[in-house]
Amino acid sequence: MVMKEELVSFLNSEFPQANFIIESVGDKSATIRKTISHEHLRPGGTVSGPVLMEMADVALYVAILNEIGLVALAVTTSLNINFLRKPSAEKDIIAKCKLIKVGKSLVIGEVSIYSEGLLEPVAHAVGTYAIPPASRSQK
Repeated sequence: MVMKEELVSFLNSEFPQANFIIESVGDKSATIRKTISHEHLRPGGTVSGPVLMEMADVALYVAILNEIGLVALAVTTSLNINFLRKPSAEKDIIAKCKLIKVGKSLVIGEVSIYSEGLLEPVAHAVGTYAIPPASRSQK
């Protein structure tokens, strides 16, 4: 397992364009938060689909890195998202990931995405990551 501070430092170094907060990580799970601003909205005043997809992908990545170590080249091989309801343009977006399977070459997880304060998810995603061969021995 990787300490939360190590993950933050790694992600800031490897992905400086990322703009999210790791709220919690551990036990094959991760919760991240993104503050929504005008640049994240689409016409109609809702959070854009690409922002929600980014949150799903990043939540998966954070949960996976916590399990396998800091492997920059773990990559998304599949991401399927269902948009369930309109996210609030005035609330943070929160993504909660739970890993379903952590294998030697593939990791599968699901992510529920919420507008802060709402009980029902605004989106749900399932994703698969490929783990590079060099990192498999680190597990």
